[in-house]
Amino acid sequence: MNRLSLSKWKRPRFLKRTPLAWQQVTRERTRLLVAIAGIAFADMLIFIQMGFEGALFDAAIQPHRNLQADLVLTNPQMQTLFSVKAFPRARLFQTLAHPQVKSVNGVYVATGQWKNPETKRERAILVWGIDPAEPSFKFPDVTNNQDKIQPLHRVLFDQAGRPEYGFTTSAFEQKGHFSAELNDKLIQVDGVFTNGASFAADGNVIASDSTFLQLFPNRSPEQIEVGLIQLQPGANVAQVRADLEALLPDDVLIGTTEDFAQIERDYWANGTGIGFIFGLGVGVGFIVGIVIVYQILYADVSEHLPEYATLKAMGYTDNYLLGMLIQEALLLAFLGYLPSVGLALGLYQLAFAATMLPISMTAQRAVTVLIMTILMCSMSGAIAMRKLRAADPADIF
Repeated sequence: MNRLSLSKWKRPRFLKRTPLAWQQVTRERTRLLVAIAGIAFADMLIFIQMGFEGALFDAAIQPHRNLQADLVLTNPQMQTLFSVKAFPRARLFQTLAHPQVKSVNGVYVATGQWKNPETKRERAILVWGIDPAEPSFKFPDVTNNQDKIQPLHRVLFDQAGRPEYGFTTSAFEQKGHFSAELNDKLIQVDGVFTNGASFAADGNVIASDSTFLQLFPNRSPEQIEVGLIQLQPGANVAQVRADLEALLPDDVLIGTTEDFAQIERDYWANGTGIGFIFGLGVGVGFIVGIVIVYQILYADVSEHLPEYATLKAMGYTDNYLLGMLIQEALLLAFLGYLPSVGLALGLYQLAFAATMLPISMTAQRAVTVLIMTILMCSMSGAIAMRKLRAADPADIF
């Protein structure tokens, strides 16, 4: 029996109109809505996990990338700003021996206790100590207001930090300043900048190096956390880095600002359970999507098993039927993906308002989830094909 000898046979009911895959998908409206909701839920779960993971990394490395330097010196034991390690300032001055080094600048970093002026509750905050006469950050608000932190106990406050600090931009703009306690010392906010909260710190404060040492009296002025190196215009960064690595002892690590950021990123991705948890969440969402689509396709195949057997009797191969199932799966993938994007955008806004983390939709993430959706639906179609293989043409008699 072949396709030609059965060309005059009446086609099965589900082959009367085209396109076939669309007809199959939309035949049972309730089942279709359930499938779309299930896929959208799985995609939304993946979007949320990826969004928080991306926000974690972006927030954690934002200050690193905004350091004003061609090369950065750090302690080799440094893993994260939350627990930063110091090194001798003398190492930074040694780099001036290289003819391509234009200037150097030391930065102090430590975690302080900020007291909310209204509730009197203390909260950890990351404190940066810089030389107000030298550029240290690329933030325009920092560069333009560095002169304001020259007097003792004057700081710049991260206005994108958590609201629990009690700082509001509106109140600051009305008065022109804001007073609070940091490490039990009265300080005054004379300017603001925007960095944002992260998993390592809910906010940031930038002070002069003199104010920093006042806030942390047990700190030695000769021990710094970050060394910023500015090179001469046109200098070969890679070559200067290699030269300085040969010049300096092993108690310091030299790299670009991106290398510095990568250390922080690697810590949160591999040094804690957070990266694993988010990755596990993505995997769970992917598996949930496979199960949901498989159940929909399996139910469809089971209902029309005699008709699929008819197709096999007419000469259609298993590969042809697999292709038909894959088409159905792809249609379900796109129909479920579209609402998930809208839902994810709304949840991103809610998450940003609640956590102040820089969580947002990116084109790369949207494409990645779309590809994952296509894969999980295609895999579901391939698994459901096992039921079709059991469709015996003898079942039609």
